[in-house]
Amino acid sequence: MPKYFFHVRRNDVFEEDLEGIDLASPELAREEATAAAREIVAERIRMGNPVDGDVFEIMTEDATLVARFPSGRRFS
Repeated sequence: MPKYFFHVRRNDVFEEDLEGIDLASPELAREEATAAAREIVAERIRMGNPVDGDVFEIMTEDATLVARFPSGRRFS
């Protein structure tokens, strides 16, 4: 089963997902990443932190970009 990594770019800071998650398909990775991104954005809002500038990325083990989107948008 392929491993997917959900990274976050926040302005000039790159937050790398070092663990990743095993998922059966890119579609499942998009669903999982969308849920995780919602949680991240919600937590930032609860803490009073801005969410502008956040970019979420899904990458495979071989560093292939599966999807990328700015906060507030869905994966394409």
